[in-house]
Amino acid sequence: MIVRHLADVKTVDWGNGLSRRFLLESDGLGYTMTDTTVRAGTKSRLEYRRHLEACYCIEGKGEVVDTDGTSHPLEPGTLYALDRNDAHFLIASPEEDLRLVCVFSPALRGDERHNLDSADFSEY
Repeated sequence: MIVRHLADVKTVDWGNGLSRRFLLESDGLGYTMTDTTVRAGTKSRLEYRRHLEACYCIEGKGEVVDTDGTSHPLEPGTLYALDRNDAHFLIASPEEDLRLVCVFSPALRGDERHNLDSADFSEY
């Protein structure tokens, strides 16, 4: 059994927020679970080429926008899943941080960070 507390997990500044990585590749489960904060007022161009991701909103508001411009509002109780390695924009409302519980498959190593300075979608 694995038991971890928020204060004890690896925290990574991924570019526009923090990713608290509860489960990693080294745990041998095949997936990662994170508690992720997206800073208020930020817009991130993201793509996961080697991972599928599902995110469940537990706090704040924002939106996830696909590359054809379709916007999906995010608020507590909303889940979105990137089931085709979808490039997307993740946008937090200007008023408050967005907080998501995310699952990645396969698992992350734990040191991955986004490069949000590029004109391309940041990927890993």
